[in-house]
Amino acid sequence: MADLGEENKVSSVFGGAEIENIGNEEAQANAGTIQQVGKNLPTKAGFWNKFKAFWLQDIDWNKEIKVELTPYQQKVEDEINEFLHQDITWAKVHDFLFQEVSFRSKR
Repeated sequence: MADLGEENKVSSVFGGAEIENIGNEEAQANAGTIQQVGKNLPTKAGFWNKFKAFWLQDIDWNKEIKVELTPYQQKVEDEINEFLHQDITWAKVHDFLFQEVSFRSKR
């Protein structure tokens, strides 16, 4: 071990750092491994764990999605489709643009 002010060069080590052998060889052998702590620990899933599990789930993009509508929702959807797919002709556009507009109220 180098004293204060002394430089101890070690070859084949990045940065020239030397690690002393502390004597606990088992701890050094298991230094890079992940150990199982215990299976009886409380596992309450927090918000972020639930969010990540939902956001990062595997999705089968070829699976068919079936949407069921209530009768009222179906009626609204039919009306929207009827409005969006109506025939638009020049006569209808002309009648809309050149309709008579009054600025006074009729009493």
